[in-house]
Amino acid sequence: MQNGLAALQMCSGPDVEANLAAADRLLAEAAAAGAALAVLPENFAVFDAGRYREVAQQLPALLARVGDMARRHRLWIVAGTLPAAARPDGTAVPDGRVRTACHVLNAQGDVVARYDKIHLFDVEVADATGSYRESATFEPGDVPVCVDTPLGRLGLSVCYDLRFPELFRALVADGAGLVSVPSAFTALTGAAHWQVLLRARAIENQIFVIGAGQGGVHSPTRTTFGHSQIVDPWGRVLAEREADGPGMLCVVPDRDEQVSLQARMPVQKHRRIR
Repeated sequence: MQNGLAALQMCSGPDVEANLAAADRLLAEAAAAGAALAVLPENFAVFDAGRYREVAQQLPALLARVGDMARRHRLWIVAGTLPAAARPDGTAVPDGRVRTACHVLNAQGDVVARYDKIHLFDVEVADATGSYRESATFEPGDVPVCVDTPLGRLGLSVCYDLRFPELFRALVADGAGLVSVPSAFTALTGAAHWQVLLRARAIENQIFVIGAGQGGVHSPTRTTFGHSQIVDPWGRVLAEREADGPGMLCVVPDRDEQVSLQARMPVQKHRRIR
């Protein structure tokens, strides 16, 4: 019986075919480990800002490829992020930008949800890249998204969203019992904040949080932190990928313990400021 929750870590580059082959191998591992739902990292199919607009034109074909993986492996897949040339309503993204879109596919290969990353990483970091300006490439989304899955109601977030607790509150208000966080945290910010933010979002909302990250060296100026992990509603790290490069984590979430915790410590009912 497949009832596990998997976080997949990758070290993607500009080669779409190589990245999809790597994702397929990890999904096969997740299925063999008993996963029902697997989360791929941000930019899993292409990690190269110069190619996002080009690859965005291939979105239907890429989703068909991921749908085939979902059917073959009998997995629900949170497809990290893929660049999208159009908004969810079908209108084109202007100014040469794209959306960074997280799609969820069911085990029949159908797209059942899409979330467009709301918070964009426009920051200064003391690393080899120095200045990050996601808004130069991406148009932000503006709608929080949840979707029902075999493991419960799933809230969707992406990378920098992790720093905004109000998004997680909105997802929990919409019934989310778990939230996926496909990411590509920088090595510097990841070492400082990745785990503490994952644990904080899990603890304060009493949810499972699945952090599926990029991990490794992508170019002379870009290194990601990795350390993909799954955190339970008490803030325990159930599994963590401590090495760089591709890897798979799978745990069986204890939903009964989650319900018990929420009954013993009903923090959502105790909220006074909304």
